[in-house]
Amino acid sequence: MAQTTLISRAQIDQRVAEMGKQITADLQGTEAIALCVLKGAVFFCTDLMRQIGMDMALDFIQVSSYGNEKYSSGVVTILKEPMLEMRGKAVLIVEDIIDSGLSMREVHRYIEGRGAEVVKTATFLDKPAARKVDFKADYVGFSIDPQFVIGYGLDFAEKYRNLPDVQVLTD
Repeated sequence: MAQTTLISRAQIDQRVAEMGKQITADLQGTEAIALCVLKGAVFFCTDLMRQIGMDMALDFIQVSSYGNEKYSSGVVTILKEPMLEMRGKAVLIVEDIIDSGLSMREVHRYIEGRGAEVVKTATFLDKPAARKVDFKADYVGFSIDPQFVIGYGLDFAEKYRNLPDVQVLTD
């Protein structure tokens, strides 16, 4: 499989810093939790939290809709639930990529159901042309065309997450 660079590490660093400033401005004065969607968003969440200029707790949720495939199955399963109390708090769901919107819609509903006062979504990558349901993230790192990408936490069959930039994976 071949790879070509789509987004450089320098572009990532600049955009994550901008997002951190905006999130700080929007959530200032709230009791906030960053909810990192495992596994792909770990790299983005770590860098983003370093750019947020306010105290923020950290928790994790793991969902699956891909398995080892390149395309979502459409069935969203929660594999790991968050541990922190979310009632009355501001929850920032931190996701690596939004394709169909199905996973994020379900995670958003799940967090609202846990009593969060504010639920916002920050996604590193967004593929609006791949949407199957109406879902719009509050903060978007980069919008990209519907192509399969790897690196900066994004994987194919658990490989390539450690690449420092975002690359397009082609057959």
